[in-house]
Amino acid sequence: MSRILVFQHVAAEPLGTLDPLIRRRGHRVKFVNFERQPDARPRLDRYKGLIVLGGPMNVEDRGERTHLQTEIDVIRQALDEDKPVLGICLGAQLLAHALGGEVRRHRVSEIGWYDLATTDAGRGDPVLAPLGDAAPVFQWHGYTFDIPAGATHLARTGTCENQAFRHGSNAYGFQFHLEMDKPLIERWLALPDYRDELIAAGLGRDAESIRADTFAHIDAMQGKAFDVFNNFLDMLGAPRKHRQRAGAVTAVDLR
Repeated sequence: MSRILVFQHVAAEPLGTLDPLIRRRGHRVKFVNFERQPDARPRLDRYKGLIVLGGPMNVEDRGERTHLQTEIDVIRQALDEDKPVLGICLGAQLLAHALGGEVRRHRVSEIGWYDLATTDAGRGDPVLAPLGDAAPVFQWHGYTFDIPAGATHLARTGTCENQAFRHGSNAYGFQFHLEMDKPLIERWLALPDYRDELIAAGLGRDAESIRADTFAHIDAMQGKAFDVFNNFLDMLGAPRKHRQRAGAVTAVDLR
């Protein structure tokens, strides 16, 4: 049975819709929650892949949050061992940094729904191709990364050029949040720190407008996320339930 190591930074940023996909395929998950265990020293040797989730901290905070350097070291080990890696938001920034790319505050935050456009490479990518030419995705970030040397640029938005990249054949960084569902978006909108960040960003949108956009776009994003995430999980092998695709979780089950 495949085992996946997952780095989580805060309770409010879980695997989301990735969780049922992973479990119904028969993979086992080991969470390392650095909010609860900042001094954890996870070992990678028992795991087939690594997923690094988002969080409100940034790569530049590793002096005060030493677990960020621990994560960078484990990411580099996974890359050296050619194990699949998926970084989401902060996780993508940590992956970019581990590969030598610069991570910095972006000129404008992206919070809410944005139209993601894939590059030529993205449209033909074995994981990201289900997004097609363009797709609405959910965002919540104020930092960005450079595409690391040797990596492939996969997607952009009108306000942030570097939204996704692939390094080698099985390491992916997504700045956006394909794992979101309506309850998780509501949770973020209700948290005081997240609400304050939205207000401070000065984007001309509020919680109500994001809710309206969520109603309009969430089903389409989840349908594409189902295929994107399954493509990534295919790299970990095909434990029991995924071998019979008819019995696997469907995109409808994620809503």
